[in-house]
Amino acid sequence: MATSNNNGSAPVPSVENNSGGGVAAAGAQEIDEGLYSRQLYVLGHDAMRRMARSDVLISGLGGLGVEVAKNVILGGVKSVTLHDTAVCTVGDLSSQFYLTADDVANGRNRAEASCQQLSELNHYVPTVAYTGELTEEFLQKFRVVVLTLTSPAEQRRIAEITHRHNIALIVADTRGLFAQVFCDFGVDFTVYDQNGANTGSAMVASITNDVESIVTCVDETRHGFEDGDYVTFTEVVGMTELNGMAPMKIKVLGPYTFSIGDTSKLSPYLRGGIATQVKMSKQMSFKSLAEAENAPEFIITDFGKWDHSTNTQIAFTVLGRYQEQHGRLPRPWNSADATEFVEMCRKRAKELSIEELNEAMLTKFAQVCAGDLCPMNGAIGGITAQEVMKACTGKFTPLCQYLCYDALECLQETDLTEEECAPTGSRYDGQIAVFGRKFQDVLGQLKYFIVGAGAIGCELLKNFAMIGVASKDEGEIIVTDMDLIEKSNLNRQFLFRPRDVQQPKSRVAAQAVKRMNGDIKVTSHENRVGPETERSYDDTFFNRLDGVANALDNIDARIYMDRRCVYYRKPLLESGTLGTLGNIQVVVPFLTESYSSSQDPPEKSIPICTLKNFPNAIEHTLQWARDTFEGIFKQVAENAAQYITDPTFIERTLKLPGVQPLEALESVKKALIDDRPKSIEDCVKWARVYFEEQYSNQIRQLLFNFPPDQMSSTGQPFWSGPKRLPEAITFDPENPLHLDYIYATANLKAEVYGIPQQRNRDIVRKMAVAVEVPKFTPRSGVKIAVTDSALQAEENGGGGGGGGGVGMDGEDLDPDRISRLQNELAALGKPDFTITPLEFEKDDDNNLHMDFIVAASNLRAANYKIPPADRHKSKLIAGKIMPAIATTTSLVAGCVSLELYKLAQGFNTLERFKNGFLNLALPFFTFSEPIQAKKSTYYDKEWTLWDRFEVKGELTLQEFLDYFSREHKLKITMLSQGVCMLYAFFMTKQKQQERLNLPMSEVVRKVSKKSIEPHVRALVFEICCNDEDGEDVEVPYVRYVLP
Repeated sequence: MATSNNNGSAPVPSVENNSGGGVAAAGAQEIDEGLYSRQLYVLGHDAMRRMARSDVLISGLGGLGVEVAKNVILGGVKSVTLHDTAVCTVGDLSSQFYLTADDVANGRNRAEASCQQLSELNHYVPTVAYTGELTEEFLQKFRVVVLTLTSPAEQRRIAEITHRHNIALIVADTRGLFAQVFCDFGVDFTVYDQNGANTGSAMVASITNDVESIVTCVDETRHGFEDGDYVTFTEVVGMTELNGMAPMKIKVLGPYTFSIGDTSKLSPYLRGGIATQVKMSKQMSFKSLAEAENAPEFIITDFGKWDHSTNTQIAFTVLGRYQEQHGRLPRPWNSADATEFVEMCRKRAKELSIEELNEAMLTKFAQVCAGDLCPMNGAIGGITAQEVMKACTGKFTPLCQYLCYDALECLQETDLTEEECAPTGSRYDGQIAVFGRKFQDVLGQLKYFIVGAGAIGCELLKNFAMIGVASKDEGEIIVTDMDLIEKSNLNRQFLFRPRDVQQPKSRVAAQAVKRMNGDIKVTSHENRVGPETERSYDDTFFNRLDGVANALDNIDARIYMDRRCVYYRKPLLESGTLGTLGNIQVVVPFLTESYSSSQDPPEKSIPICTLKNFPNAIEHTLQWARDTFEGIFKQVAENAAQYITDPTFIERTLKLPGVQPLEALESVKKALIDDRPKSIEDCVKWARVYFEEQYSNQIRQLLFNFPPDQMSSTGQPFWSGPKRLPEAITFDPENPLHLDYIYATANLKAEVYGIPQQRNRDIVRKMAVAVEVPKFTPRSGVKIAVTDSALQAEENGGGGGGGGGVGMDGEDLDPDRISRLQNELAALGKPDFTITPLEFEKDDDNNLHMDFIVAASNLRAANYKIPPADRHKSKLIAGKIMPAIATTTSLVAGCVSLELYKLAQGFNTLERFKNGFLNLALPFFTFSEPIQAKKSTYYDKEWTLWDRFEVKGELTLQEFLDYFSREHKLKITMLSQGVCMLYAFFMTKQKQQERLNLPMSEVVRKVSKKSIEPHVRALVFEICCNDEDGEDVEVPYVRYVLP
């Protein structure tokens, strides 16, 4: 039995030495960053350590209990104890995905039957089953207790114990389409980080000496602070008393200003300063269950259901009383039971002095509460597990104190009959109780395409399997994912185990859900979705589908699948997560807008001059280091490799615009002649010289051009505001950071050239010390651009892509230079060695890629006195890692699967569907109707993105134009297919005549210079048209069906 010495106190940030949750037992408690990589970017190391000291009890291993346990075990707590006294029944198979028919036949206890598979999810988390009584002594072993499927009397008994001993309690239940979660974390709970957002900082432009001092930030970026935030100051010149002062509460006055209180007695402000946001802890006090159920506080999830929370909380309370009186739940869709239940709700409402009840909703509660739905359990299991993590860590704001949720819009408007929903002895009885037997057959016949088998894909596959999608003869689930399983996937993608690493995700996932429900028909593919696989995913494939569910992690693939669904007029279930953030979108043909109809603004880019010469944040130095890696280990090597293997390289290169030919040939010469190493000693020498160029010479040249006392044209110091005054670095072989750089750079250089590496740091250090570095003297005539516009004007003619900041002017523009380079390369002959460009890979800790990035970035940061970043933070930023956690994935996939119920029933009104945005950290949930597809008109015809012109070929171009003029009174002025312009009114008469009498398919072949693939049955044309009055009109696209 796994226990802890937990004394019931709220989490504190100190570190203790005990094992569990992926934290080593000795030393400084190292976390398995390979496993928890993505989750660490959500929770952070401190919270992970607190979680790894927390023992958790989960009581009730039904469908909801197993979802909570799955997420908590994946999260990495110290231990999990699974408690249940009930044996497996056929009804459990509706949503308990770790139970089997054999478990039911053998009458196994649910906790014991689930334990083995749950324990395999994370070998760092000891997981045991317990079937005894939950005594006060036993409960004191745990930091968190979760109750599901527990009677009201038992809930109250345990709640009194946990509240008295300051043990966090979470009570969660789902009943059909209804759910409730309650939290009590004690009377004095500490929240260390309320929202999980990254702390911001702002560069100061001025601070007034006033009773209410106003801080103004530099005008390049908004400060991003909010009222009530706390900030500290550093690097303030003049008003130096602010530096190192305790965090100060601010009042936001505008996007660039905020006040900090009285500074009238401080020294006058001169210049500089950085204001940095500081996270402040918050104390929360929770009512006991006995207090809270009579005066509940709710988290609202849907403002269109303003009264549902109160009514749902009443319904769950009354349901316990009903069970105590009858020894059972109200029978599915039984009128008498529902009537009695509503009457009991009226009595409860009187106890609470509530005058109005939503009796229609309460009737529905009674009719479906015997149901058990996997999607609902998945969604609520995600929320509940996140509350467990909050209780363990103090990270994020706990739910205070009730969350009530329902998905009543999943039901048909007409009531079902008791006979239609009566149990049949089937594994789907929990679902039949809500939707009936006929709908179960509908689900079984569905054909769905799941794109992606990562975190969301695994959850969707599990949900689809458990609800019986594709469980009948005509049904099928097709899942595709081209990725292989990696260790970092195991923390969220729960269908995979360590033994599956380097196996195809889609194949392993399909096999795993087939074991959960042997009825389903699932086919796995390992294809990327895109134009290159349209031969596989063609008209025949899409036309037989009932819908598509995206489980993708990039925007381009989402947009592509969105376009395909619009073209084939198929429903699309879209979802995504980012840490504790999640979104759900349902796309319904002829009803809603599509995914591509609205998009987030593009990510803000860093100005090139900031990267090259004037960084002021660690993000700038990390991007610079990433660019340097691409330049010296990939781009230069790629050019050289192409020169060696492609006889047409010179010819192709000379056709490039601007200075690109010169840059490319210079880089080839450097790679093959000037900088070509022949031994590891040469690689170390090159790395040592490159260190000098990057961190000393370029900085000295920059300071030669712009001395420390330089003034700008406005009379202000040049080195002020966002421009930080740099200083050159003197190489020190005893400095670990300096040696890190030489070690990584030299070995990566060796890898590019196929030279054996030297992984002995001391030997590399000795080699570096022996290198003679050329002396450098700053030169006049070197132009350094201060703005991006000036940089673009100069065309930045430096080759090599090294991420440097100085562009030499003069000799680079020598018109004879290219000829000399060609001659030098020709004299070299065909090289007798190979060059291998390196593809940046952030997750391999042995390849030295991140070692180089961290060292290069932190050296650059040292140049500019920017605080360095550790490997963990550097990997997040340079690797563009998306933070992720299993709880959000579970919630999002559950909500998406509820939308599938609606699509499968053929609902076609907006109010039936729900898009959602959620943030488990706050917690915040909002569900609303999808946005209706935008309507446009031409003449009196109304159309949306789902409409199109259907034209059956073959027609000549002239016949095509005449057809639109005759049938639609539209004069086509421009006609295109993809990027090819097939016809335009401004084309020459000769070009028009050459095409007008050709068949449309031939015009496409002629203009695109490509043949039409045999699998293509129709072409898509975009047309610009004028109406009869000569006015431009917006019209749908054309689907031209080939004969």
